[in-house]
Amino acid sequence: MADEAADDISGDLGGGSVSKKGNVGGIFTGLLKWILIAIAAIILVVTIAVIVNKVMGSKGGSQSFVPVAEEYKTEREFYDWYSSIEQIRTQTSDPIPASVTVELSLGYKKDDKQASSEITARIVEIRAFLRRYFAEKTADELDAKNEDILRQQIRDQLNDDILSTSRIRDVQFTFFSVVRQQ
Repeated sequence: MADEAADDISGDLGGGSVSKKGNVGGIFTGLLKWILIAIAAIILVVTIAVIVNKVMGSKGGSQSFVPVAEEYKTEREFYDWYSSIEQIRTQTSDPIPASVTVELSLGYKKDDKQASSEITARIVEIRAFLRRYFAEKTADELDAKNEDILRQQIRDQLNDDILSTSRIRDVQFTFFSVVRQQ
């Protein structure tokens, strides 16, 4: 009996210490398992994010893509601008005339000194032409919807009727106002 009691005591002691070591080992193993799961989850998320980014990037580019009109895709010529034309004020040819006030700039080929010189030499003629041009128009013809047509007509008439050795490539309004009388 004494031997059995000794075995029970040593069994309790051995069993107790084994369970303590197994318990510490179990905590370490469980912690290591959760750390490995977390690392695997991070690797999985990063891999999926990289794959999705590559697929989305190859299909349509970035989300902030802005379509560009065809007219702006071609190389556009840069101009020098003659902007020393004073403000033009006149009245339209309507039965009840509207007041027109215009400031504009004339674009010519970059570094074309001859165009700049000719425009400067003919500035009085250009101003008189512009005053007549706007005085012959009605307020409806000077509507903002017709601005492109007006710019082209002014350019063409200046090139054909006033300038002789150089060409104006573009006309831009820097100020354009039509005030109707009531």
